[in-house]
Amino acid sequence: MQKQAIGIFDSGYGGLTVLKEIVKELPENDFLYLGDNARSPYGPRSFETIYDYTLQAVKYLFAQGCHLVVLACNTASAKALRNIQQLDLPKLAPHKRVLGIIRPTTEIIGNFTQSKHVGILGTKGTVKSKSYLTEIERLWPQVKAFQQACPMWVPLVENGELDNLGASYFIEKDLKALLAQSAKIDTILLACTHYPLLLPLIKWNVPKRVKVVSQGGIVAKSLKAYLLRHPEIAGHCSRSGKLKFQTTGDAADFDEKGTFFFGKEVRSQKVQLSGGM
Repeated sequence: MQKQAIGIFDSGYGGLTVLKEIVKELPENDFLYLGDNARSPYGPRSFETIYDYTLQAVKYLFAQGCHLVVLACNTASAKALRNIQQLDLPKLAPHKRVLGIIRPTTEIIGNFTQSKHVGILGTKGTVKSKSYLTEIERLWPQVKAFQQACPMWVPLVENGELDNLGASYFIEKDLKALLAQSAKIDTILLACTHYPLLLPLIKWNVPKRVKVVSQGGIVAKSLKAYLLRHPEIAGHCSRSGKLKFQTTGDAADFDEKGTFFFGKEVRSQKVQLSGGM
């Protein structure tokens, strides 16, 4: 049986914050990270475009031998995952699996809140999809969820603008807009993988009683549990502790920014997806 790395896909750099936590939980596994930086950000794009781009990435990772692919991107998980799982996988690769990051997050988000009022911060695409609202209502019917799109946060992170007045302005503005929707919000979920890098500023602008929840650790623990439950998938995953990074954008740029997101040195290879740039 041929064993290969677990594929981790994101539209750009944000998924590296998830991969960082996954590696902590599964240090012996091999991972192939693919960032579609040439076509990011995905957030403002249409459902059809995001689905098309994400499917191209999944097909590419399957072609590299990955038996399991994790969409470490909220926008791709919100707008492409269900179609890929239900429509494409049965025809494309019925014995392979594609997982997202919305489901594992919403499965436990209700455990964090005492007031049963939860705030969701995300990109326009994630917020517009209402994926978190739908999943939380289904899994936690007693919990009320409120959303706020933060269109400036990703550009701030990717341009390294974390400590200036501009970053503070937009973070304070969007958090006020979210908290104004309900005075009972006691838990805020960062539903974008870029946002953990803004955590100090976010915590500074919310009351101390409010918990701020990042996805990386949640997704990592969920993936570890998934592999334990599914030995037929885990058996296809190689385990030599190797990491490989690929990008559809400029490799040097990815290495510089990727090292910031991942917290360790990143060395990438430029690749091209079918239909890509």
